[in-house]
Amino acid sequence: MITIISSTNRPGSSTQKLAVYYQKKLREKGVEADILSMAQLPGNLIETSLYGKPNEAFANIQERVSATQKFIFIIPEYNGSFPGILKFFIDMCAFPQSFYDKKAALVGHSSGKYGNIRGIDHFTGVCHYMHLHVMPLKLHIPNIRTEFDQNGDLFKEDTVKFTNEQIHKFVQF
Repeated sequence: MITIISSTNRPGSSTQKLAVYYQKKLREKGVEADILSMAQLPGNLIETSLYGKPNEAFANIQERVSATQKFIFIIPEYNGSFPGILKFFIDMCAFPQSFYDKKAALVGHSSGKYGNIRGIDHFTGVCHYMHLHVMPLKLHIPNIRTEFDQNGDLFKEDTVKFTNEQIHKFVQF
């Protein structure tokens, strides 16, 4: 099972649009993928799930994560790195069954010109610590707000080319 992680809880985010695009492209290849948005995390997660306190709403999310063999993380740039909600999510997931010896592809994006290069590097370190195998082809999409057409599809030639390459390689990874 593939799960696409939309790594922010910001409403109407480009991250979610990109997650939907990846899901669509995977389906075109005959591969089913689920989207898990950080916006789906229970609002009371901090109060109820820290330090071993159970949260029933998160239990369903944990089951989805544990059943996943491959993850695609769509990660926006937040203050030169990745969103804190993504780190909190990782910390809430059970170790080792959530990520250990599973596979991941990383896609960074930003509204600026660097496509979250630094944040993807930071998150790669977190992945390595958890023994999550990261596919070498990592994408960095700058100026994300200019990348989508009116249908929510990527349309710039280079971006389409590299996302298609990453998706193709990830299916085989």
